[in-house]
Amino acid sequence: VSTQSTWEPKLAQVIKIMGRTGSRGGVTQVRVKILDDNRSDRTIIRNVKGPVRVDDILALMETEREARRLR
Repeated sequence: VSTQSTWEPKLAQVIKIMGRTGSRGGVTQVRVKILDDNRSDRTIIRNVKGPVRVDDILALMETEREARRLR
């Protein structure tokens, strides 16, 4: 049984930096626009570890889950 996923990652463009989260601020919450989707206006909020800025392209393994918004 192979545990590797055969799904292709979906590309997403960072359109807004929402803020820092995590216990030490090591995670950035961003709003991304899904590029591979036939619905071109689809945006979701994701958590990103590491350096990120507006207009960066992310490779997302799944796009169904959305991060909870910062309080």
